[in-house]
Amino acid sequence: MRKSLGSRTVFYPLPVLLVGTYDEKGKPNLMNAAWGGIYDDNKAVICLSEDHLTTQNIKRNGDFTLAFADAKHVVSADYVGLVTGRTTPDKVERSGFHMVRAGKVNAPYPEEIPVVLECRMVQKNGCSIVAEIIDVNVDERVLDANGKVDTSLVMPISFDPFSNTYRILGEAVGKAFHDGLKLKQQNLNGKINLEK
Repeated sequence: MRKSLGSRTVFYPLPVLLVGTYDEKGKPNLMNAAWGGIYDDNKAVICLSEDHLTTQNIKRNGDFTLAFADAKHVVSADYVGLVTGRTTPDKVERSGFHMVRAGKVNAPYPEEIPVVLECRMVQKNGCSIVAEIIDVNVDERVLDANGKVDTSLVMPISFDPFSNTYRILGEAVGKAFHDGLKLKQQNLNGKINLEK
């Protein structure tokens, strides 16, 4: 049996994105945004209302960063989403994050967060800000022996809109572009067997 929850703004999992920008004086700002994801090849999208200081910073400068919040920094990540830089100008300092300048775009990011997208706005439509991903900036401590990001070391968190909680993304349960090959081959051969 299933139950209808009606029309709601839910999508799961949602990455917890820390959006880094500079204000008109070059002061770093950081906010927490859960409405974001991949838009197209090498493009990301975030949805921010017009009244955010971050939105104004992006419209003026064009550049921003998206840092994937991790389990180690849940309190700080939540804090920068609760407080606005308009009324708390030292909110970044109060959060405990240390902002550093990105290497490829004119925007800051929190040094403590291991995976960061350096972005440049290409389009704004309503609340949607579409950006080209100029660089993926990664702390070497979260790379495996082959130089790939090991998300078990990153411990990224997601926002659960059903319970308003942050959840850690955990163990691997399958291999993408691989696990379905057996079923694909069975279907090509005219044999459908869903058992392993």
